[in-house]
Amino acid sequence: MSYHSSAKAHFFGNFIALAGLPLFPAGIPVKELGRIGTLFLYYISCYILSFKQAQVRVVKDDMDDLAVLHSELTENINAASDLQSLESVRVAALGKQGSISLLLKGLGKLAPDQRKQQGQALNNLRESITQSLDTKRKQLEAAALEVRLAQEKVDVTLEARPATVGSIHPFTQALYEIVTIFKEMGFSVAEGPDIEDDEHNFTALNIAPEHPARQEADTFYLPPREDGMSVVLRTHTSPVQIRTLRKTKPPVWIIAPGRTYRSDSDPTHTPNFHQVEGLLIDEGIHMGHLKGCLVEFCRRFFGVDDLPARFRPAFFPFTEPSAEMDIGCSRKGGEFKIGAGDDWLEILGCGMVHPNVLENCGIDSSQHQGFAFGTGIERMAMLKYGIPDLRAFYESDNRWLHHYGFSVVNALSGDTI
Repeated sequence: MSYHSSAKAHFFGNFIALAGLPLFPAGIPVKELGRIGTLFLYYISCYILSFKQAQVRVVKDDMDDLAVLHSELTENINAASDLQSLESVRVAALGKQGSISLLLKGLGKLAPDQRKQQGQALNNLRESITQSLDTKRKQLEAAALEVRLAQEKVDVTLEARPATVGSIHPFTQALYEIVTIFKEMGFSVAEGPDIEDDEHNFTALNIAPEHPARQEADTFYLPPREDGMSVVLRTHTSPVQIRTLRKTKPPVWIIAPGRTYRSDSDPTHTPNFHQVEGLLIDEGIHMGHLKGCLVEFCRRFFGVDDLPARFRPAFFPFTEPSAEMDIGCSRKGGEFKIGAGDDWLEILGCGMVHPNVLENCGIDSSQHQGFAFGTGIERMAMLKYGIPDLRAFYESDNRWLHHYGFSVVNALSGDTI
């Protein structure tokens, strides 16, 4: 056997040994070794071919598995009836432990060719499932919105809820009626400050220093001014008369409605209340003018054309002579009624303006005379509207206001006067 034949025999013998075949003794004829080598190459080729076919089958099987997975996930997505169940499908597919995520994590264990092909297929699957999830989510959100709109819709065909209608406070109504009546007689409205000095509130009105009205038990005093003048919360609106007379020449026809303050509180008195005072200064004015004006006012305010009235002598520092006006009433059977009757009710104070008051305002009392009057606005409202307790005017009780209040339309149209 030649060297080449011997070398070839050793080569195939060693190759077969490496392949797991038993070694043949050296010295086998070359012809036999060639035949054995041919058979060995044939077996190797068959093994390589079967391995490649196995790889193809694995890839094909993986593709089939992905198609099945795609079909299952698509079916689950389509079956989701709400956003919560759809989220569960998403987590099961694309979450950290989702089916697609686990397959993507396993790509590193595959051969390069298989990894490339499998990776592309998994990416396509992931994109397809993501798109299906987004489409389904939009559908469910739109459906949920439709349901919500159907449940929360407003039926505009229903009648509107009844609106709460406000009303005019009895005090406001009484003030409006009083001012209206006196304006029609020719009076105008004058106003002044709530905080007054002693001069305007007491001295100029001929109220003596020892008069009870100056006592602290009846009046709210404030710290005095720098010049020592006492300062008070006005106890009446008469200071408005003084201020008007000192800056206006006669004739003067005014009423002065406003807030006043006195240290008093019971069912018919409150520390804060409202008065309306009137003043008429002109030439030739006498008591008859006073009586005619006030009788006409009371008859119009209470709506009784033949309302009985009388004037009783009284004393006020700022008027002389002074009087208190009474109107007829009835209290039979425990029912109070203004008008004809066998009883009388004091309604206001009045009188001819005292000459000292005129002189204090720089008006010649020998040439000009006049009369003044005053009454409480709340008291007039209580008598006309049948309100038993003055304190209720300031309690802000809507039930009370609903009961005693007045229609805005009627008040503005003057139907209540």
